[in-house]
Amino acid sequence: MVIDREQIMNVLGTIIEPDLKKDIVSLNLVEDIQFSANSIEVVVNVSNPALHARKRMQEAVAFNLKRVFGKDISVSCEVKGIPAEAQKVRRKILPDVKNIVAIASGKGGVGKSTVTANLAGGLAKAGYRVGIVDADIYGPSMPTMFDVVKERPEMIDVEGTAMINPVMSYGIKILSIGFFTEQDNAVVWRGPMAAKALTQLFTDAYWGELDYLLIDLPPGTGDIHLSLVQTVPLDCVVIVSTPQEVALADARRGVNMFQMESINVPVAGILENMAWFTPLELPENKYYIFGRDGAKNLAEGMNVPFLGHIPLVQSVREAGDLGRPAVFQENTPIAHAFDEIVSTFIEKVKAVKKK
Repeated sequence: MVIDREQIMNVLGTIIEPDLKKDIVSLNLVEDIQFSANSIEVVVNVSNPALHARKRMQEAVAFNLKRVFGKDISVSCEVKGIPAEAQKVRRKILPDVKNIVAIASGKGGVGKSTVTANLAGGLAKAGYRVGIVDADIYGPSMPTMFDVVKERPEMIDVEGTAMINPVMSYGIKILSIGFFTEQDNAVVWRGPMAAKALTQLFTDAYWGELDYLLIDLPPGTGDIHLSLVQTVPLDCVVIVSTPQEVALADARRGVNMFQMESINVPVAGILENMAWFTPLELPENKYYIFGRDGAKNLAEGMNVPFLGHIPLVQSVREAGDLGRPAVFQENTPIAHAFDEIVSTFIEKVKAVKKK
């Protein structure tokens, strides 16, 4: 049987991308085709970066091509992450959100949730429409940081469909797994169950029109992160780290994970939290108790933007415990520091989206 490109495309047009529910040809997921009299080489993109999803696509391509062209033909299929064209299709999820940004860290305890809360607060102060998804399934903290622990989201009707209406605080829309569990109870879920719960915070909620949706991720590089990339069309990610080497090693792994070809989410920048300690009675003093400029140097070494320093001051912790992020304080050094971070953040997000 004579092999030509049109015949190959016809065969590939019968293969459905499982997450996008359309065939890989109409979705423009076939990146390249090379063939000869006895071999076919194909490069295909998929939305799910997980190894098992890529393997299933390889098996589907090989099976269907061999079924039509014969079992003796050699078939090679390279499977890569989803390209920009398919990302546009995936905007069926959160279509009215202009910028979707994950806030991540490789290590726990570096203040990622505090940074997320204050970034959101600073954006809201600047007049932007903002939402937060608290995706830290096992340690949700946004209900506490925004003083909405006792709130529960209501269901609303959206064009005949019942959807979750996010909780509002300081003009910010918030959804957290903490709204659906008792505050003192541990969330004991296996990976797939946690991933499903996270997905529902995006697909079953009515977010409406937003300028920024910030996603507070759990620490590490695991199931939750892969599920997020699979489900949500992220525009970019911000990595939070403290200056000491033990945190920087994990931050470096976080950057590398998002830069993997199968994930390929731009890193808008690295932010250094707890950069120095300043006591209330000595506001001009800086004590570099975790080291100096560690995250800044990491950003320069990995050729990613540096978003700035956030000092370790008592008022940030107090503000988080009281449920009013420190960025809302008036005329304080820490509020000004967060305002500067927000301005830099806005510019860096614009920059990565232009690339």
